[in-house]
Amino acid sequence: MMNGRRTIRFFSDEPVPKEIIHNIIRTAGTSPSGAHTEPWTFVIVSDKDMKEKIREIVEYEEKINYEKRMGKEWTTDLKPFKTSWQKEYLTHAPYLVAVFKQIYGFREQGKRKKHYYHEMSVSLACGIMLAAIQYSGLVTLTSTPLNAGPALRKLLDRPANEKLSLLLPIGYPSVDCTVPNLKRKDIEDIIVEF
Repeated sequence: MMNGRRTIRFFSDEPVPKEIIHNIIRTAGTSPSGAHTEPWTFVIVSDKDMKEKIREIVEYEEKINYEKRMGKEWTTDLKPFKTSWQKEYLTHAPYLVAVFKQIYGFREQGKRKKHYYHEMSVSLACGIMLAAIQYSGLVTLTSTPLNAGPALRKLLDRPANEKLSLLLPIGYPSVDCTVPNLKRKDIEDIIVEF
C-alpha cells in the first residue's frame, strides 16, 4: 500500500469529509515523542480565503527561492518534477494542514516546559500522518515552504513557541493527475546487515 504513495500536485475539488481529516490527525497524534511531550499542532485550513492568503505568502517566498536562494543545482534537480514557485495546489486541495513543531510548551503555572527531541517527534508524527493519508485513499504533497514559516505562523495565529514544519495539501487526486515515473532504490541499496 505504501509503495503506491506518490507526491501529488493535482487535486480534485471533490469534498472530503472533515471527519477523515480528523482521523488522520488523530492517527498522527499516536506518534511517539520525547518524554511524551507531544510537541505538535495541526492547523486545518479549508476556508477558501485563508487558503488564498496562504498561497500568496508561499508563492511570494517561493518566487524568491527559485530565483535567488535555491541555486542552479537545486532548481535543475527539480526540473523533472515540473514544479515552480507557483503552487496552484494550495488553493485547489480541499484541505491544507499546517504542521507546527512546538519548540517548548508551558506548565500549568505558565512556566516553560522543555520539549525533548521536538524535531524528531514531529517528523515521526508526519510520517505516520502520510501513511494515514494514503490508507484513507487521499493524497498529499510534503510542502516545506522555505522562508514562509514566520508569515504563515502569524497568519494562522500560532504562538512564538511554534515553528512550521510542513504544509500538507490533502484531498483526492484530480482525474487528469500525473506523477513522474520514479524508481525507488532497491532494498539492497538501503539496508546494511551485520
